[in-house]
Amino acid sequence: MKSWQCVQNCGACCYLAPAERPFLAEYLSAELLALYHSLVGADGWCIHFQKTTRRCGIYANRPAFCRVSPQVLQDLYGEDPDDLTEWAIHCCREHIDSVWGAASLERQRFEQQLSGEPADIDGGMA
Repeated sequence: MKSWQCVQNCGACCYLAPAERPFLAEYLSAELLALYHSLVGADGWCIHFQKTTRRCGIYANRPAFCRVSPQVLQDLYGEDPDDLTEWAIHCCREHIDSVWGAASLERQRFEQQLSGEPADIDGGMA
């Protein structure tokens, strides 16, 4: 069974351009949708995403829609919490492919992490 975890030095999920996520209003309340839009910078990236380090500047205090947990999966997306791993893997692949490309180092590192192999690709997990 594959085990999901976030891959460092990626940040694909921090690309918040609303055109890339047309389904936002289907699962976010009006209040959360307004918060989401307030976080989108002119270039489509979250205003708290630190591009040089590819890290979140508010990680400990990030909004619920930026978190991956069984409770968030159920509360925001109406999905079965038992499906978290499969759901997170699918979302990561989708975001990584959209932002960095299906043949990117970020995607390769993600697939390595899923397989349990050590990260030996240049720029690997830190």
